[in-house]
Amino acid sequence: MATPVIRSNDTAEAPAPVPGASQRRIVSYVLPVYNEADGIENFHDRLFQATRKRPDLEFEFVYVNDGSRDRSLEILEKIAESCDGVRVVNFSRNFGHQMAITAGLDYARGDAVIVMDTDLQDPPEVSLELIEAWEGGAQIVYAQRRSRKDTPMKRFTAHAYYRLLHRFADIEIPVDTGDFRLMDRATTDLLRSHRERNRFVRGLVASLGFKQAAVPFDRDERTSGETNYPLPKMLRLAADGVTSFSTVPLKMITRLGLLTVVLAVLGILYALGLRLFFPDVSVPGWTLLMIMVLFLGGVQMLSLGVIGSYVGRIYTEVQARPLYIVEKVVDHGDGGQQAARTGA
Repeated sequence: MATPVIRSNDTAEAPAPVPGASQRRIVSYVLPVYNEADGIENFHDRLFQATRKRPDLEFEFVYVNDGSRDRSLEILEKIAESCDGVRVVNFSRNFGHQMAITAGLDYARGDAVIVMDTDLQDPPEVSLELIEAWEGGAQIVYAQRRSRKDTPMKRFTAHAYYRLLHRFADIEIPVDTGDFRLMDRATTDLLRSHRERNRFVRGLVASLGFKQAAVPFDRDERTSGETNYPLPKMLRLAADGVTSFSTVPLKMITRLGLLTVVLAVLGILYALGLRLFFPDVSVPGWTLLMIMVLFLGGVQMLSLGVIGSYVGRIYTEVQARPLYIVEKVVDHGDGGQQAARTGA
């Protein structure tokens, strides 16, 4: 039985290249997997065929099984047995898509690292265009969606989300971009040093700076299975994006408080006016009193909720728990099933 591996705040050291082993540059693919048993083999075949167009490069495929409940792990182990360069990192449970990406980055050994989903909505052929942009001098290359084959509601919510995030965030986060991107070794190592728990990887990448380039592409429809980002998960990801890279919600509370004070002063003047000039009005000020009480109560609850979201983030960071736990690593190129080393 493999010894469970716990990743702590610190990152694992990137494996050193073996001198003289290969002069070709290595490109690593980080591939999060969650319940993709129906389509993972088709995806790997298509990705492998795409990479064969670049025999001048060496490729590594790091699949991170994020606690799948179907046969995804079994299929991935078979792929690892039959295909060189495949490494399978298996989580002890589901830790989430962003943590799966983080683990893949920790284990990737390439001179460049490409992050992409395995549902074929991100076409593997586009990853070769990312590589070309990297070879052209870009350190970070993100795939920007020119169009997407989704339901009208999905397209609307995605369009609105990316633009609201772009408007509120304190850093420049490109619109219509997901986690499908390439990073060189230097930026990957810098990203690995960011170990916060409420992770929004695309925002973290954008915050690094450096020379970034965009590759437009048309996003395909999902070939099998169901989306791993239903509405509740999308809302949580949106909250992580806003609270990780923006203090706008806190500033909005301040502005709302000022507006409330102004309305309260106007209410007081109104009540005094009724008392002085219309004393015969029955139960003067009752309507205004109810409106103000309900309004102030709503503002207070909203403010507490926003403040609570930030305090909750502080709480989880202070706990300093592992970002993820690896049950085993399957890498037949390095001797089969292994237990990875513990993060320092």
